[in-house]
Amino acid sequence: MKAKDLARELGLSEAAVSLALNNKPGVSTRTRNRVREAALAAGMDLTGRPVDSQAAPIYLIYYRKKGAVLTDSSFFTELTRGVESGCQKAGYPVRTLNVYNRPKLEQNLRGISRDGASGVILMGTEMEQEDFATLAFSDLHIILLDNHFISSKVDSVQIANEDGAFSAVNYLIHRKKIRPGYLQSSVPITNFEERKAGFLRALAHNGMPSTDLIVHRLAPSIDGAANDMDELIRRGEKLATCYFADNDLIAIGAIRAFKGHGYRVPEDIAVVGFDDIPMCEYTEPTLSTVHVPKKYMGLVAAQRLISTIGDKTFYPVNIMVSTNLVVRDSI
Repeated sequence: MKAKDLARELGLSEAAVSLALNNKPGVSTRTRNRVREAALAAGMDLTGRPVDSQAAPIYLIYYRKKGAVLTDSSFFTELTRGVESGCQKAGYPVRTLNVYNRPKLEQNLRGISRDGASGVILMGTEMEQEDFATLAFSDLHIILLDNHFISSKVDSVQIANEDGAFSAVNYLIHRKKIRPGYLQSSVPITNFEERKAGFLRALAHNGMPSTDLIVHRLAPSIDGAANDMDELIRRGEKLATCYFADNDLIAIGAIRAFKGHGYRVPEDIAVVGFDDIPMCEYTEPTLSTVHVPKKYMGLVAAQRLISTIGDKTFYPVNIMVSTNLVVRDSI
């Protein structure tokens, strides 16, 4: 594909496409990234084209396989800010790409490799094992962010999900003196599976059985969780007096439904979430949750990737970033 064909496809002028492909001033960062993303996806060879600094760029790829979890929420905004901060401090420009399926991921990795990139930070929140196998065919420096799979070639930076969930549920049990219910995401991802493991470990630690649990599967968004919980209550589903939720969005949505049916939080039903998004401090009541240092995670990913560039004795590591429980008014 030629630049004029790309311009026609994107609805841009040939001049704008040329400026973006050659990293010259005159177009917005958003347009520049959009053009380069489309060029790589189309198989265009960007090797030899100038970059914004002397260092070859680091690509930040958002793998949006499901689209229901990796959203433009504050959680991922903070992760991104950490990545950009770490790269910029070290003099590496950042290019962003959005990928929606495995073939496109593999295609883009090949294009990035031809482009002479310094490395890739892959936002792998929605990635599964079969998707990860694609990375074995890449010779790029890659670090997987917000997920982890066993690999001999790829670093990862992830949340200490199991320990964070264990801490929250253990506190909830000691505070309420009863076995909690579980507000589970209807969209499965690795983070949520690890949080479930922490939930079950806390039950076992306190001598509580894991059979016949009260579990509600809710969409991992505020509106979706509120609608799902509202329907469950209308159907007469049995409710617990306290819950652990896979994330804050589910917790906030469930609380909205509880209150809509006349339940008081935390007097009738207590809830604790996970992630500590900014909204937790402004809900009524304020949401108790597990704090994740999101910007720090992104910064660590960038620093680790940059430290391995050109390293001939590279050994992959999995960095687990610890969490802490923030107790507010919902429990």
